Amino acid sequence: MPPGFWVGGDRQAGWDDIGVVAEGFGLPPVDAPSADFYGLWLGAAGWELRAPAAAGFTPLRLDFSLGATATRLRQAGRKQPLARAVGLKPGHAPKVVDATAGLGRDGAVLAQLGCEVLMIERSAVMALLLRDGLLRTAPAPVAERVSVLQGDARHELAQLARDADVIYLDPMYPHRSKSALVKKEMRMVRDLVGDDPDAGDLLAAALASGMRRVAVKRPGGAPALPGPAPLGCVEGPNTRYDLYAPQADQPSS
Repeated sequence: MPPGFWVGGDRQAGWDDIGVVAEGFGLPPVDAPSADFYGLWLGAAGWELRAPAAAGFTPLRLDFSLGATATRLRQAGRKQPLARAVGLKPGHAPKVVDATAGLGRDGAVLAQLGCEVLMIERSAVMALLLRDGLLRTAPAPVAERVSVLQGDARHELAQLARDADVIYLDPMYPHRSKSALVKKEMRMVRDLVGDDPDAGDLLAAALASGMRRVAVKRPGGAPALPGPAPLGCVEGPNTRYDLYAPQADQPSS
């Protein structure tokens, strides 16, 4: 946790729940937010992440029923690059381990399309926001098909791969200047949880798990992750999905 991190909320929103979460972080609960540090706040609409006032960020609360996220879920289609990257085809909805869950949006889209999705998120803060947002706001089909595990995917994949068909990786994009980062929420997440300097290790763990298919999301023009070269890719307008497999055969797109 960053220095000064706090957990609090409105007592009417559930003081017992606030206390349980605060205890999980080894902190005393507070009933007044701090303007100087990052913290988690529980209000009537659920848990939200608050940044220091000086950062100028609005609180981050994951809501799958509003805005661009809801639009993505409504417009989700099997011919979209993400769906093709994980091998989703008519009559076949693969079980997906989303090993870098983050804000949970890609995983939610795959669940909307019929996949069972296990999201792994190593940040305890982001895992809490994900569980809360899915429980409170996700469409029923998504909420029913998604589960969230907080932990380091590098140490979990060997076990989890036995019950899945594909591992999906979306490591933090290469660092760019803040002026180039379009969405403030991603700047907020980066400030809190940092970059993914071990993305190559995560790919190695995914390939060592024995999973038949591994898909890695990358920005258009960005290099592949450190490690073996991808065996194929699925191109999107601004994004590509590099495809890997332990076998020598190239995954079909």
